[in-house]
Amino acid sequence: MTTHRELPYLGFGLGLRVDHYEALIDDPGQVQWLEVVSENYLVPGGRPLRWLERFRERFPLVMHGVSMSIGGTDPLDPHYLDQLAALANQLQPAWISDHLCWTGVNGVNLHDLMPLPYTEEALDHVVDRVRRVQDRLGRRILLENVSSYIRFAQSQLSESQFLAAVAERADCLILLDINNVHVSAHNHGFSALDYLDDMPVSRVQQFHLAGHEQGGSLLIDTHDAPVVDAVWDLYVEAVRRFGRVSTMIERDDHIPPLAELRAELAHARALADALLQEAA
Repeated sequence: MTTHRELPYLGFGLGLRVDHYEALIDDPGQVQWLEVVSENYLVPGGRPLRWLERFRERFPLVMHGVSMSIGGTDPLDPHYLDQLAALANQLQPAWISDHLCWTGVNGVNLHDLMPLPYTEEALDHVVDRVRRVQDRLGRRILLENVSSYIRFAQSQLSESQFLAAVAERADCLILLDINNVHVSAHNHGFSALDYLDDMPVSRVQQFHLAGHEQGGSLLIDTHDAPVVDAVWDLYVEAVRRFGRVSTMIERDDHIPPLAELRAELAHARALADALLQEAA
């Protein structure tokens, strides 16, 4: 259950949202760290960065991006990577993450996280791009599994096999989104537990927990609702396999009072602590 990880264990945190700026500064409570959306702060100055400096004094921070398009066919954006590196130099985050996906083509941003065909050709392509990003940033990055609603007929590997292979060959780390595993397993009919088993234990650095909605026969990753029981159950299995991993809750819409998210975070902590104490 336990394994050596080079990056620090941060405990239980939240995605930083404007709605909670004041409340978190006034009373951090049991929130131990914060994840910030990188693109919200790629600015030369002003109030957003002043807020981040205040939070940096109180919490460990990690940076989470949504537009690297690591699987895209457009060239990696050097201006974006320069901005990302500058922000990282300013904030000194514990780590930087983005998604295993593509987000646009021919310079057009689709503003969505699109799945990849899981082929050997795509694997070579992504591994090369991850290596170049890590060289530019001077650090290993984390890649997150996305929710998906279609599959490519050309795929030769499962999503979990593909993600594991990228992590091993590019020497990067994994942000395992437990909700996304559940959503995609439901949508495509694979085993969420088999997905966890495919993940290399030493590469999993962070967990995401979030809510979703039912959309006809599909589950839709919306980040606008509480974590459901099935995702909590899968989280327990993830803790059983990977041990003590930094865990945070995302909420991007229908954002409730901070107390509600703190209660969810406390539930995550209680589940993990009970399982780890039992194992010990």
